[in-house]
Amino acid sequence: MNPGVSILCFFLCLSLVVCDRVYVHPFHLFSYNKSSCKELDNLTQEEKTFVPISIESQTIPACEENLKDKTKLETRSMDTKSNQRLSYLKGLVYVLGARFYRVLKETQKGKNILLSPTNLYGSLVSFYLGASGDTAADLQKLLGFVPPSNDADCTSRVDGYKVLLGLRTIEDLLLSSRAADLLFSKLSCLFSAPNVHLSESFVHSLAPSANDFYARATDFTKPSRAAELIESFVEAKGVSRSKNLLTNIDPSTTLLFATYIQLKANVKKASQLEALQEFWTDSSTKILVPMMSVTGTFQYRSDDSKKFSVIKVPVSENALLVLVQPVNSNDLNQIESELSMHPSFTWLHNLSPRHITLSLPVLTIKSSYDLQELLTDMNLSGLLGKNATLRKISDANLTIGKVINQALFKLNYNGVDQTDLLEENGSSPPLEVTLNKPFLLAVYEKNSKAMLLLGRVINPLNGV
Repeated sequence: MNPGVSILCFFLCLSLVVCDRVYVHPFHLFSYNKSSCKELDNLTQEEKTFVPISIESQTIPACEENLKDKTKLETRSMDTKSNQRLSYLKGLVYVLGARFYRVLKETQKGKNILLSPTNLYGSLVSFYLGASGDTAADLQKLLGFVPPSNDADCTSRVDGYKVLLGLRTIEDLLLSSRAADLLFSKLSCLFSAPNVHLSESFVHSLAPSANDFYARATDFTKPSRAAELIESFVEAKGVSRSKNLLTNIDPSTTLLFATYIQLKANVKKASQLEALQEFWTDSSTKILVPMMSVTGTFQYRSDDSKKFSVIKVPVSENALLVLVQPVNSNDLNQIESELSMHPSFTWLHNLSPRHITLSLPVLTIKSSYDLQELLTDMNLSGLLGKNATLRKISDANLTIGKVINQALFKLNYNGVDQTDLLEENGSSPPLEVTLNKPFLLAVYEKNSKAMLLLGRVINPLNGV
């Protein structure tokens, strides 16, 4: 064949392949397709249910072990999900996390803030899995999943199970390197009133969303006793109890949901400064706090308007700590007010390598929130209220009580002696960056760029 003809045929074929590609809206990465809709239509209306064992029981249900095995299999199968799916999901997670942060900024003035956008998002997705009708539609809208067309059929609905597994994939990516300097765990608990029948499929769907998942029954008509039992149960699973979060439990509660995440990280090659250092909690108040220091090459930028600086600190192969502090007499409130709720917003953009000596507090910060209170502050108190349709959780008329989200973040040094560290560009004086006044922090998963933690440090000594 003539070479020119061969080349022409090649490009014709290539053009046909390109033209044959059909754009898939990101929404459909998580929505039901037509075949799955048919399967849903063919499902029997009789849902298998069970009554959770008492929180005081020492017996471990056989089904609980099966759930753990199922969780391992499910999370392993999610490792190869497309970057496009995670990229879309991380944007939705950030937007909702920023909304919650703005609420906390107003209600927690002058206090430390720590929230997990992925954890809060996952709690709402969990209830979406159990919702139907208007409740499901309202939750899907809050989660940011807006169908590209106005069709009201099954394909306009999101498969919440896919979303939960996507969130779990992000957490699995964080731990894929198995770094000794990073520990991450997540516990989820579903507490129901005695004799409330829960859907087996609903509980099975929640199991892969955490390292450990438990369903237990407790008597909420005795609120103080219920709070004591829940706190003891959670503490026995390795989670420190939340101060005062379980006070004022509504005696009419029939379901309480709680998730706890813990992230402990060490700054690589950092060492503790011998003396306590000054930290200014405001312009007129200073305290002495333990601090660490590290010299190295970090990704850094100071924004054009000179309002704040950003420094990225790797704390493991797949975990990135981002620290943001005001500069040039600006305060933290100015930075927070400009915290965008657009999914493309990130502090990871436009960074460049700089030789830096970074000094920052040794930090332990924990926060606990009732998602119901946050929704009330957002004028969404009815979303999980007594009129919510949650028939996929139970055939009982559920009263959702507290929806607890607790996050713990510990940042420490690894004890390396700085005098033993040789920097390639040690001949040039490093830029001195010292976090000695209120600052913001965020923890990202490196591959997906999803934000797992977002916080504000006003006083490093008031972390727990």
